[in-house]
Formats: sequence, structure tokens, C-alpha cells
Amino acid sequence: METVSNYVSVRIGMFSVRFHLQRCLMSLGLAILLLACAIAALAIGSGHAGFGDALAFLTGMSSHTYDVVGDLRAPRVAMALACGAMLGLSGAALQALTRNGLADPGLLGVREGASLAVIVTILSWPAAPLYLRPIVGMAGGLTAALFAMSLARSLSHIRFILIGIGISWFLSAIIALILVSADIDNVQAAMIWMAGSLSGVQPTLLPLAWTCLILGGGMLVLTVRAAEASLLGEITAIGLGVRTNRYRLIAIIASVLMTAAAVSCAGSLGFVGLLAPHLSRFIIGGGQAALLSGSALIGAGLVLLADTLGRTFFAPVQIPAGIVLSVLGVVLLVGLLWQRRHQI
Repeated sequence: METVSNYVSVRIGMFSVRFHLQRCLMSLGLAILLLACAIAALAIGSGHAGFGDALAFLTGMSSHTYDVVGDLRAPRVAMALACGAMLGLSGAALQALTRNGLADPGLLGVREGASLAVIVTILSWPAAPLYLRPIVGMAGGLTAALFAMSLARSLSHIRFILIGIGISWFLSAIIALILVSADIDNVQAAMIWMAGSLSGVQPTLLPLAWTCLILGGGMLVLTVRAAEASLLGEITAIGLGVRTNRYRLIAIIASVLMTAAAVSCAGSLGFVGLLAPHLSRFIIGGGQAALLSGSALIGAGLVLLADTLGRTFFAPVQIPAGIVLSVLGVVLLVGLLWQRRHQI
């Protein structure tokens, strides 16, 4: 192991990995903070369960409030962490892919495409199995992304962002039209889901959500070097040996997979994909590897914080996490813009 100018190189046989010590410590600090917030979220709520019961649940010890912590709070916390991490990773990947800080699963039509597909499934087939939602959501999100790409003909130009915004508005109008004309009994369930509510989280969806997170995150990890080279320009990246078309395909598939899974499991959660990468650059900095890890941790923390505030501050009324995220997102975005007001 060698240390040179804040970088630590670890060599194992013929393989060598280099880490930036300060950024690794910052990421570790964020992970520890996220773990503490998750434990606090397990202990806080309207039920009669506190930190002792949460620790008893985590350590596997028996507790008389196991149904409160294990059956009610734990699935919400686990789903909030998974969905937040997936949206944060998707936002970071799309911003690197388009080389535009405004890129976001919602701005490019991916989230609305997935939402439209899931809503049509909910209203037309209420008894559909839950595992079908991510499948149809991924199909809808991928269709919207491919349509935007075919119209823009380039991922790095502002035209791609503008076309994505137009598609998002168009799909949002279709969703509103469907909800207005649908049966009122089915609309209520769809509206609660669209607001980004985690109150009805199904534990059976947790393995699917975490599997999509691992698959999508693993695919993005494989594109780290290509993403960093592509930030220098397409011609430079090709000159460095990057297969840009393969990199774009992998990044888009991973982003659509995770966005569709998050939307299907938790509904529409805005601002996470847009804010998490910017907060990661502000707190951690560094290249694409640091951006992905920071975006995943911060995205998970944002959704967990929004869900915890929504179910505790206004108890017994539960505010959907998507609504709380909209308020938090505006505050954080204004603060971030004010912090960088001289750079804009």
C-alpha cells in the first residue's frame, strides 16, 4: 500500500486500486450518518416503540413491539433507502451521460413514462401481481427515453433536455386525463401512489427493489472510466479507446431500470435525481466514482428523511414522502444556488 498526495494505492497481485483518502473518509462519514438516520427512523413513530426496540430488532432479540418495528417501520425504511439510492444513481448517470447538470429522470421523461405505464396497469388490472409493476414501468421508461433520444439525435446537446421536458409534460397531461376519466374508487389508490407514499409498502417488493439497485449500480460502476473520459468530449473519449455507444447503452439501461423500479415501488419522488448529484459534488467532489457513491448515499438519505418527517411531524396524518421531498428539494436547491451564486 502506497500513499501519494492524498491518494492511497492498494496492490493485490497484478491488480492495483487507487483511492482518494479524503473522499473515502467523507463517503464513509455519509454512510455512518445514513445508518444512524435509519436506526432513528426505526425508533421514531406514532407506535409505542423506541430506540431500545429498534436495536432489539436489529440484533435479532425478541421484542413485544416487533410488529411495530419489524412489520411497519422496517419495510418503509428499507424501501426508502433503496428507492433514494436508485434515483440518486440514475440522476448522476444521466448528468454524466448528457454532460448537463439539469438532467434528471423526471426531466427526460423516464419517470413519467414509467408512471404512465404503472398507472394504466393499476387502473386496467387492479388485481395484477406486484412484480409486474417494475416490468411495465421499465418498458414505459425505456420507451420514453428512446423516443427522446431519437428526436434529439444527440445526448450532449441542450436539445435532448428540452425534448425530454416536452415529453414529460406531454406524458403528465396523459396521466391527468386518465385519472380524470377513470373510476373514482381506483383513482384514489393511484393518486396516493403518485404522491410518492411509502405507507403502503409491500415487503414482497423489497427483494426486487434491492436487486434492481444492485444490478443498476453494478452496471454504472463498470462505466466509471468511460464516463470520466466522455466528460472530455466524444472525440477525446473515442481517442482514449472508449466505446461510447456501448457506454451510453449501459448507462441508459441502468438508469431506466432503477428509475422504473423506484417509481413502481414508491411512486413519483421528485428532486432526488436532480439534487443528489449536485450535493455530492458539493460535499465530496471528485470523479465519477465518488459522484456515484455520494449520490447513492445522499439520495437514500433524502428519501428516508422525507418519509420520516412526513409520518411523524403531522401524526396521525401521514404526508407522502413525495410532497415532503418537493418542499425539501426547493429549499436545498435555493441554498445550493445561493452557495454557488458567483459561479452561475
